[in-house]
Parts: sequence; structure tokens; C-alpha cells
Amino acid sequence: MGEATSSLHIFNSLTGKKELLLPITENHIGMYVCGPTVYSNVHLGNCRTFISFDLIFRYLKHIGYSVRYVRNITDVGHLEFDEDDGEDRISKKARLDGIEPMEVVQRYTTDFHKILDAFNTLPPSIEPTATGHIVEQIEHVKKIIDRGFAYEINGSVYFDVIKFNNSTHRYGVLSGRKLEDMIHNTRKLSSQSEKKSPQDFALWKKAEPKHIMRWTSPWGDGFPGWHLECTTMSSKYLGEQFDIHGGGIDLKFPHHECEIAQAKALYDKSPVKTWIHTNMLTLNGRKMAKSTGNNILPSELFDGSNELLSKPFSADVVKFFMLQAHYRSVLDLSNDALEAAEKGYNRLLNGIKMIAKLPKSNESSVDINAAIQTFYDAMNDDFNSPVLIAELFETVKLIHRVNHGEEKLTAKDIDTLHKSIDGFIYDVLGLTLDASLNEDNALLDKALDVLIELRNEARASKDFTTSDRIRDSLFKKGIQLKDGKDGTGYILMS
Repeated sequence: MGEATSSLHIFNSLTGKKELLLPITENHIGMYVCGPTVYSNVHLGNCRTFISFDLIFRYLKHIGYSVRYVRNITDVGHLEFDEDDGEDRISKKARLDGIEPMEVVQRYTTDFHKILDAFNTLPPSIEPTATGHIVEQIEHVKKIIDRGFAYEINGSVYFDVIKFNNSTHRYGVLSGRKLEDMIHNTRKLSSQSEKKSPQDFALWKKAEPKHIMRWTSPWGDGFPGWHLECTTMSSKYLGEQFDIHGGGIDLKFPHHECEIAQAKALYDKSPVKTWIHTNMLTLNGRKMAKSTGNNILPSELFDGSNELLSKPFSADVVKFFMLQAHYRSVLDLSNDALEAAEKGYNRLLNGIKMIAKLPKSNESSVDINAAIQTFYDAMNDDFNSPVLIAELFETVKLIHRVNHGEEKLTAKDIDTLHKSIDGFIYDVLGLTLDASLNEDNALLDKALDVLIELRNEARASKDFTTSDRIRDSLFKKGIQLKDGKDGTGYILMS
């Protein structure tokens, strides 16, 4: 464990401030992230969440922690509109397509993994499914009833929010909402509702005759509530208390709020030390929605089969674009933004390619360890990937200065810099230098070699008009020629 480990600060949604990471068990981190409900192709906004937590997972491992990363698959119990009434999303998709619910689950779980593989995210340590933990969920419902915080009615079991709030606990600690205000702002229950209070939520739902997915329980055939699934799976694999729980900001209330209430009802303790929430991804300044047509799937980004963007963009470029914004900020995806990210991505990787060819000196004119520390400083400040990327660009400028003899580095410092940059580019950010980029860069190198040779011939014959035209034309296209004692090189500008 390096010195950087002890200075990692994370913004805790529970307290609303950045806090020093102090693991429950020394050198070990338990992290749970709410995974997808697999009833459709994975949403690009969800991808941003999972890319953000992949960054967090990667950095925690990079600085020496042993991390157990649990990310679930919701394959039952998530009802339409995140309510306790309505149809199960997976059952509905199965009914509409005329297939079995588990066919829906298999199809979209495969899609989910395929897309995350394209983004080069690491698999979690454990990926449990809700249907694989029905027995444990039933046991949790029994215990919550026994402790007086739930009631059964007509085959369904609901969490009694008012009774919970009137005990030693408070409902609303994560979202900052007051139960009194929630009750005041909620319309009166309809005569058909069986809940005692509108704020009560389902732990177990009775399966109506048409409901396909059902299990036998002490209260009759039914299925688990969506909130209960995550409490059960997180506590099984990470314990009654663990270090980090994450998900999209849309899950903060009610899903994560309900998780806290359930865990406190079960164990009399707050289940999580640090809550992390990622922000939204918008498209062309508006919320993504299939109904309005303002929507794009990851695969449509990669192959260009959409009417919103001018061309395809690689998964690596899209990922780089996402990492250029902090995970807690709203990020807007557009054609211009992706094109700018692509230029920056190519400039960064072209700069990194130069490290192996740098001239070596007997002494260094810069403090290379101080430069590398800026990488850690960025990530230790709540996983600030945009600042990290900015520091990497500063390092690329240093690489160019060394290449043109304006700065000096020893062989040892060059090796240290090379290893550190590789660690942050590939191991932390999880970017890849794909074959197509290598091919493009090789062709660019060959083309520029020809132009530089023609320019050198023009200069030698004192044809400065042609020489300047080549230089100025390339500059307008974002390529700056640099003349040095060892010849002419080039810099790709942003």
C-alpha cells in the first residue's frame, strides 16, 4: 500500500461531504453497485454509471486494496414505474414477445456483458441474481415481520415506514426527505390500496393468476420486492456493514433509501459507510427517451447506425469522453463533444507512443515524481478523472519538450514515467490502444514523412513559399511541425 492510499477522499452522499476513506477491514474494500434490470438493451446512461464504478474499482486496486466488487442482476421484482403496483418489467417483455421470462433475462444479460466488454470494464468479483436468492429474501421478510417493521395483507408483505420512523430510526437519512413532508405531499390512498400508508413499500408481492414468475412463500405464491433484493445480496456477500454502495442518482430515492431502512430493521445498524451516486447522461441537451426519439444505444454509437451522429465512434473514444467529466456532474453527449473527445484521445495516445523514443540524458531537468504525484492527487480527490486526464495532457507536453531537447530526462526517469502513464491509462482509466488507431497512426506517420521530406527539399532549394505552405496547411489541419537539431517532428493539436 503506497502513501497515496491514505489520502483518498470520497464524496459521501449520506453526509454530503468528502471524507477520508477508512475501510472497515484494513486493506480490504467491500463495494456493492446496483446492476441492470435485464428487460431491454443496456441504456447508455447506465453504461456511464458502470464505467464510473469500473474506474473506482480499478483505482482502488491500483493503490493496493483488495476489493470485493458485487454487482447484481435484477431478473425479477422490478415493477413498472418503480412502484409496487403494475407489471413486472421482465414478465411484461416476455408476454409481449411470446417467450419465457428467462429467455428475456438471458438475451439482455448477454447484451449487457457484450457492451461492457466493448468498454473494457472489468467484471465484478461476484454477479448475483435476484432469482438465485429467493430463499434468503423470504428469510429476511420473516425477520423484518418478527421485528415489527412489516405487515402481511392479502398475500403481500409491506414495510411499515411510519412504525420504522417512530422507532429509534429515521426514514429519509440518505435523500434528506422528511417523512412528515412526504405524507403531506402524497395524495390519499385509493380505496383499492391495501397499504397502511402510501410510503410503505413491498417486501413480497402476491402473484396474480396472470403473473408468470412466482415462488412459494409463507404468505402464498409471489415474488420479492425490488428493494429487498439488493439488501439481501449485499449483506450476504459483504456483511451487515460494508464500505461502499453505489448506483445512479435516480436510485437514491426510493431504492437506496429503502435499502437503508430494511438493513436497519434487520441489523439495527447503518449498512454502508460511503454512498456514491453517479449523475445523468443527456443527449443533445435533453433527457434520453425512446418516446421522443432522443435516444441512442451503445451499439448504434459504435457502428454509426443512427441519425443523431455524423459517424461511428469507437467504444474507447466514447469511454474517454465520459471520463473527461466527473462522475457527479451531468454530462451531455453530442456529435461535437464526441469529435472533440476523439481528437483529444488520439493526441494523448500519440504523445504516449513517443515515450519509448525519447532521448536519454545524464540528468533530469524536471522532477518526474512530482509530475506523477499529480495523477494520484487527482484520483485521491473523489476519483477526479477529468483532472487526471488534464494532468496526462500536461505530461504529453513534457514528452514533446523532452523530444525537442527543451527538457531532459534520464533513462531511469523515462522508464518511471512510462510505467506510471501506462498504469493510469490502461489500468486505471481502462483505455485500450486498438488496432485501428495503430493502423491510422502508422499511415499518418508515413504521409507526414513524405510531406516533411518535400518541405526539407523546398527549404534546401530556398523555395520558402512551398515550405511555408506545407507548414501552414498542416497547422490549419491541427498538425504542428517542430524543427529541431535532430530533424523535424510533429505535434497533433487538440
